[in-house]
Amino acid sequence: MGNMELLATALEYLENHLEEDVRTEAVAGACYCSKSTLEKLFRCVMHISVHDYVVRRRMMKAAKLLFAEPEASVLAVALQFGYSTNESFTRAFKQVWNCNPSEFRGKTRFTELYPRRLLPVENGDEFMSSGKRVDISELYDLFVQRRGCYFVCSDIHHLMEINDISHKAGDLAILTELERLDAAAGEEDVVFRIGADEFVVVTNSTDITYAEAIAEKVRAKNGEPIVFEGKEIPLILYVGVTKLSEGVVRYNELFTELHQKIMESK
Repeated sequence: MGNMELLATALEYLENHLEEDVRTEAVAGACYCSKSTLEKLFRCVMHISVHDYVVRRRMMKAAKLLFAEPEASVLAVALQFGYSTNESFTRAFKQVWNCNPSEFRGKTRFTELYPRRLLPVENGDEFMSSGKRVDISELYDLFVQRRGCYFVCSDIHHLMEINDISHKAGDLAILTELERLDAAAGEEDVVFRIGADEFVVVTNSTDITYAEAIAEKVRAKNGEPIVFEGKEIPLILYVGVTKLSEGVVRYNELFTELHQKIMESK
């Protein structure tokens, strides 16, 4: 089994077992490879361990459930995703969302932070940068419906330097990026992650001044620091406004154009 096929099998297995006590050994067994091979592959492509990927995807789904079903208790959600106590679930949730589950429920809307990862493109034994892509299929219909509307795209200036301090600092920077976009967006707008540190606000407006106002609100925060372990780290976002070209409806074309628009904003 090649690296790409192995990764595909592992990701599919994990998605189907997120609500179970999934262990790396079991995933490796389903892929007919060793645990060390699987961990090496995940760290090469995802830059995190299998366990960390599972935690992030679980907390993504748990957050969506907390938002969609306000009557569900936090403990019920915790049990659904394999946590036996509120305390253990809250620790995991806070690591990803930087707030408690009860605080998260106070948000006005749910926004995507850790969508499912897309497969990388394999070139011999080397993985191309497209391995950073994530699955936007859930919002594909929305993107198509709003082709005439404006999108606000962003990514982080010098994220690698923040990651050099700590990958946890990088995670905090990405979460703060999402929060800034979410705070600037309108009620009918949707914020979605489309890459490692790349986000898009899908507006419901064909008025460019509306989208530019969102972008300006985000830019106004540039330079404000995040605080990681007592250290202030200035956070600056590239922000651009665009709308899709006429005729862009295919998934791959959509994804490619959104990333291109982000590059043009730099």
